[in-house]
Amino acid sequence: MTVESVRPAAPDAPELSEPPLAGGAVPVLGHGWKLVRDPLAFMSQLRDHGDVVRLRLGPKTVYAVTTPELTGALALSPDYKIDGPLWESLEGLLGKEGVATANGPRHRRQRRTIQPAFRLDAIPAYGPVMEEEAHGLTERWRPGETVDCTSESFRVAVRIAARCLLRGDYMDERAERLCVALATVFRGMYRRMVVPLGPLYRLPLPPNRKFNRALADLHLLVDEIVAERRASGQKPDDLLTALLEAKNENGDPIGEQEIHDQVVAILTPGSETVASTIMWLLQVLAEHPEQAEKVRTEVDSVTGGRPVGFVDVRRLTHANNVVVEAMRLRPAVWILTRRAVTDTALGGYRIPAGADIVHSPYAVQRDGRSYAGHLDFDPDRWLPERAQDVPKYAMNPFSVGNRKCPSDHFSMAQLTLITAALCAKYRFEQVSGSNDATRVGITLRPHRLLLTPVPW
Repeated sequence: MTVESVRPAAPDAPELSEPPLAGGAVPVLGHGWKLVRDPLAFMSQLRDHGDVVRLRLGPKTVYAVTTPELTGALALSPDYKIDGPLWESLEGLLGKEGVATANGPRHRRQRRTIQPAFRLDAIPAYGPVMEEEAHGLTERWRPGETVDCTSESFRVAVRIAARCLLRGDYMDERAERLCVALATVFRGMYRRMVVPLGPLYRLPLPPNRKFNRALADLHLLVDEIVAERRASGQKPDDLLTALLEAKNENGDPIGEQEIHDQVVAILTPGSETVASTIMWLLQVLAEHPEQAEKVRTEVDSVTGGRPVGFVDVRRLTHANNVVVEAMRLRPAVWILTRRAVTDTALGGYRIPAGADIVHSPYAVQRDGRSYAGHLDFDPDRWLPERAQDVPKYAMNPFSVGNRKCPSDHFSMAQLTLITAALCAKYRFEQVSGSNDATRVGITLRPHRLLLTPVPW
């Protein structure tokens, strides 16, 4: 199967059939009840039924692709755009005018605005902030004390994003607000995606009121950030200044709503995914103390005993591989959707225009057909001599094509540096009351990860 397999069939080609329907659908909810009850297991077993499978989500038919090759083809084909149940559920947070949800010329223009902030040669300028925040964690945590990994992970993710990209002092209080609100919003958005009951979510029921309050606080937080920058009169060389001075396709300043939506995209999904990844890194380091010790040994060999810094990141091979392997087993973004813009074919099956297509990085990255020891935490699988055995598109934590996450180098640098700084000083143990089971929303995170740092 190649990228060509998603192109429309020629007029004289044989008529294509529909993909098989997955079993277990129930009246009204379809497969939505399985996606609420045990979504990770459900998505992981779909490949057993075919490369492309039909699902029913409420009244809608959705097509699931299950192989690495088809997920890559889906991302690279112009026949599919960013849309579908995931993005519809996220519109209340991300809006319709930000880079995350835009398509076509608007998306290309927005990418041009934000891309300079994430160029590879721009990342070193953020190094001092990343170092300060990474070492701030090690100094704030005390041996033997319990660390709430949810709040701490959000705190460092928000602080780095705000200080590097928005040049703002949006620190602890706002990080805590973001942490609390996003936990509610992303969980509510997941329910709206898999069980699309429309008007029922507008009823003044307690869960709906809680969701609406959290969503309103997120947008208020963003409005505060933009208003503070305007009131300051300052124009530092950062991403927020670039947005405030950006022009639209007609050469006019972009609208307030677009500025708002772009800041939301910087501060919320980005912080959510980075924070979730930090939580999973802490979980696997506690579960695999031998890996934490291996990172510590590598840091000592690279730094000679001085504090690890941004300049060391490229040489921290094992720390980087620990990050990649944590993202493979526990990807923050575990489900993605697209929408067909034309009648086309996918994996040899007919896909009608307007159809929604879903795939799960979680399922693809844990598939035993792509990985030996697929459920083992094995950072060495990313050594060059072994990584070549991983099928193409079986591991794309930042996506591919024109929707590739622009902050991939920025995110990897901070994650590697945080991992190195923490392991250089501590190993970690879970404590009473900790629950590292997976909590499923739009993203994945541990339910309540509580650790205690133990000095080496």
